[in-house]
Amino acid sequence: MTLAVDVIARRGGFVVRAAFEAAGGETVALLGPNGSGKSTLVATIAGLLIPTDGTIALDGTVLDAPTGVHAPPERRSIGVVFQDLLLFPHLSAEENVAFPLRARGMDRAEAHERARRLLERLGIAERAEARPVDLSGGEAQRVALARALVGEPAMLLLDEPLSALDVGARVRVRELVREELARFPGVRILVTHDPVEASTLADRLILLEDGVVTQIGSPEQIRDAPRSRYAADLVGVNAFHGGLDRIEDGAGRLSTDEGDVVVGWPEGFEGEEAIGLLRPADITLSLEPPAGSARNVLEGRVTSVAVEGGRARVRIASAPPLVAEVTLGSVERLGLRDGVTVWASFKAVEVRVLRP
Repeated sequence: MTLAVDVIARRGGFVVRAAFEAAGGETVALLGPNGSGKSTLVATIAGLLIPTDGTIALDGTVLDAPTGVHAPPERRSIGVVFQDLLLFPHLSAEENVAFPLRARGMDRAEAHERARRLLERLGIAERAEARPVDLSGGEAQRVALARALVGEPAMLLLDEPLSALDVGARVRVRELVREELARFPGVRILVTHDPVEASTLADRLILLEDGVVTQIGSPEQIRDAPRSRYAADLVGVNAFHGGLDRIEDGAGRLSTDEGDVVVGWPEGFEGEEAIGLLRPADITLSLEPPAGSARNVLEGRVTSVAVEGGRARVRIASAPPLVAEVTLGSVERLGLRDGVTVWASFKAVEVRVLRP
């Protein structure tokens, strides 16, 4: 069972161009920042938006094609959990879950029996008679998930399933979603902007930026070789994308739109585009211009200090911008806070150079 997408979709003046495949038995996360086109692509796959061009096929059935083929949402074997849930406010939890089966003509008793079994499996059977307004965020999310699953679709499409939940509920529902995704045998697409959700729930990531798929791979593959600034931020490294030119002493200059970085000259490169990757922990911060052998010394203003466990990530408005990782002791010793000017230094050999 496979979902094959190769479409151009337009919503207003915004255009999304996406091509990818997802197989049954794997969870694929569609990941991107706000405004990247995720919602447009979700609407297109779900049948709510007709693509401008291209095809969508699920399990061998063509859902959209340039020949004029367009299967409406009710004819697509897709269970969808929308970001806003879209539960019917006048129906009980059980009636909401049973609704897709009743819409297909299933006997009321059988539809409600299947709905009750799913609500019991998801741990909210006791809330079967409650209306959506009386459900907590976590309970409403479970009802929406049950409604998506009840018709035994070929594909499960979860659009930002945890975004509206508070921290406590998010942890509980994330584990539930993980269990249901693992149980579901068909195609599984998770749409999110949260790297934690993506890395913990998905086998493969599809990164969407400005309406274009920029990278596809496992979380480990993207962590090892991010291909864009967004991907690098996602996995917590600095990325410099630009033209690479050889300079003296076996070094190269990576010229980006925001500034230059000196790197060790990589074998096999010669005057071409490249991406340089730098771990935040390989950057040294100081309050004065540092003495030493580092080929890269950049001055900049601290724009944020985020504490994560026993370390802190420090964003610096240098040219190019950097994210450094330092100990909490260094934060206190250097007085790091928003607005403080620092010098960031790192060696050329610390920058790993890849082809884009």
